[in-house]
Parts: sequence; structure tokens; C-alpha cells
Amino acid sequence: MSQLLINAFHTELARIQRMTGSTNEQTIREAFKRLLHNWSRSRNLDLVTEHPVQTPQGKTVYPDGTVLYELRVPLGYWEAKDTKDDLDAEIEDKFRKGYPQDNILFENSADAVLYQNRREVMRCSMTDTEQLGALLDLFFEYEPEAIKDFRKAVETFKTDLPAVLDALRGKIDTAYNDNKSFTKAAAHFLEHVKSTVNPALQEADVREMLIQHILTEEIFSHVFNEGDFHRENNIAKELYALEREFFTGATKRETLAALNPYYAAIRANAAQITGHGEKQTFLKVIYENFYKVYNPKAADRLGVVYTPNEIVRFMIEGADWLCHKHFGKSMIEPGVDILDPATGTGTFICELIEHFAGQPAKLAQKYKEELHANEVAILPYYVANLNIEATYAAVSGQFMELNRLLMMLQVDFRKNQPRTFECNTTFQD
Repeated sequence: MSQLLINAFHTELARIQRMTGSTNEQTIREAFKRLLHNWSRSRNLDLVTEHPVQTPQGKTVYPDGTVLYELRVPLGYWEAKDTKDDLDAEIEDKFRKGYPQDNILFENSADAVLYQNRREVMRCSMTDTEQLGALLDLFFEYEPEAIKDFRKAVETFKTDLPAVLDALRGKIDTAYNDNKSFTKAAAHFLEHVKSTVNPALQEADVREMLIQHILTEEIFSHVFNEGDFHRENNIAKELYALEREFFTGATKRETLAALNPYYAAIRANAAQITGHGEKQTFLKVIYENFYKVYNPKAADRLGVVYTPNEIVRFMIEGADWLCHKHFGKSMIEPGVDILDPATGTGTFICELIEHFAGQPAKLAQKYKEELHANEVAILPYYVANLNIEATYAAVSGQFMELNRLLMMLQVDFRKNQPRTFECNTTFQD
């Protein structure tokens, strides 16, 4: 496969140079960009051009390409130069400006130079297929410390979570039996979620929501760090109040101590996120990892693997075009209700909000009246609630609750014991 990709690069480079007669970076770099893109996709990575990178001096630089993991953590960087450039002089200049040196590839379509951990590890002629393949293998096999730590943390999480869950459930049992203020607060919370989420919710659901809130609180506070929106959300506020009745201070620290490596790895990765779109992907990946460990049977049954953001954007743009073609109005126009029947972590609604961002007045009306979403599982419902409200706050500059996100409890057809639900939102034609 690698030899085929490199051969295609040589063919494409020769074609561009023959057609344009140019050795200018802006012209010839397209061939190598396509090679990096195809190599990245073969390893479930993404190549992003002009991705901002913070230097140690606090400045922002923009490498020609950045290869990203699905966690949006950089694997490495690419910088292209003109064939006539002195490549070593260009490398020195970039390093003086603060360009990263952990895993960066420089090339001018004649020669390639790879730096890893602040030293040159390989250089070769780009016409040498075997050597260029070896250099690219070194580049793509590099594993940043953040990713190593995260992989280790996930394995630790898998091992330690069952004991933490047992401890949490035991403490909640004790609180229900011995803590009158907690029992009163839990009853209040149950009535609240019955009226705002789903009237079929029961005490067992409250227990699970509380456990999932406690376990994911650390994640939200570092992924969404633009203020206290995750505390302002109506469900979150009530869960924080319920948590304070029995689970604070040393009790909380001691119970969750085993999961600290997992949370630390998330903090380290979240610190590198620069844009809200990246937070969507990051949160989705973290959620999938978390839920598959937290409840593997449910994750398998519910299919906890979510549609990539790029596909969601294509769906939205296609639906918008079809809506205008067949009904004479775009989806942003009043009177067009939009329903996401299985919202998961809220990606579809979040992308809709981003899609409508250029028309703030119409977006506000759409958000208040005509965006509807359903979810069948408690944790993704909670994640979606926070995710959607954070996206709207980031786009509009103001926090507003989404009142049309419902949770419809799943029906277990295998046992032939459906759980009833009601929908308290009125949909209009």
C-alpha cells in the first residue's frame, strides 16, 4: 500500500510540474498533501491544513499540515518549501519561530527531513521510493506522550471502574437509607426530571443519572471550560445539588482516586483543544470510550458508535438544499420543524446550530421553537443536553436552555415488556 501511495505521489508531482512549469511551494505541495492525506486515512487519522499551534512563547503558528488523532491530539506536522529553497536554512528559521519539534516533516518535493524529539532522525531524496516510505513510516509510527498516557489511562479505567461503581452504589444505598436530607432531595429531583424529561422515570434512573453525573463531571469541567454553563443547565444544577447531600470533600476524593489517571489524561488532551468544533469530536470520542467501559452490554445493544461530524455536515447541507428545492424555503426559515429522533451526544443539533450561525435572529427563534431531539439512554441524553447548550452559547454569546430535548425510554421487545413514555412537547405543522 505505501509503495502504491508513493508511486501515485511521484506521478501527481510530475503531472503538476509538467502542466505548470512551477517549483513554487503553493503549486507543488498539493501532490505531497494528497500523499499525507491518503496515508493518514489508511490509519484512521486526519490531515488538517493551516491548523493553529501554540508555541512555548505564546504565539500561534500555522504549519502547512497537522496530522491529528480522533481525539484531536496532533501526531505530527508537515511543512512544505520551494524546491529552490535552502531546506536546512528554512528549518532553522521555523524552529526559531517556535514550530514544534516533537514530530515534524520538512520537504521541498526534492528532499525530505524528519525531526523527532528535537533532533534530525532521517533525511532522504523524495525520488527514492523505499527511503521515503521508511521516513513516512517513522513519522506515522510516532506516538505522542499524551496519546500513550491516554491509552494507559483507558486500560486502568477498565480495570478500576467496577470497584468505583460498587463503592458509589453502596454510598447511594446508604444515603437512601440513612440520610433524610438526601432522600428528600432525591425525591425532589425525581419529580423534577419527571416533569422536564420523562414522566416514566423511576428511582433506579435517578441512581444511574447521579452515578453517571459524578463520573463524568470532571470530563465536562475540562472540555467545556468557558464558564459555568454545565452548572447552569437545569438537569446539571439539580444533580449538583443532589450530589452535595452525600458526596463531597474527602469522601469524593477517596472514592474517585483510582480514576485520577484517566481524568488527568483527559485534562492533558482537552488543554490542546482550540475550537468548539474540535470539542464536539473530542467529547464524542471520550463518551464512546467511557460508555463502552461503564456499560458494555448497553453500548453494544444501543450501538454506541456515532456518525462522523463530516457526514453530519453533509446530511445537513443536503437536507437544506432539498428543503429549498421542494418546499421553497431553507431549514432556517420559520415554520420548518427539525427533529433528531436519536440524538446521541447531540452532534446533529450542534452542527445545525453551527450551520445557522450566520443568521443569529432566525437561529434564536429556531432554537427556542423548532429544534426537537430525543434520546433513549440517560447518559447520552445528559451529554447531549450540555453539549447542545454549550454550542448555542459559543455561537450566540448567551446561554439558553434547550427545552425540546426529550428522553424516551427504550422498549425491550425481547422481554415483551415495553416501558411507557409520554411526550410533553407540541409539534406543529
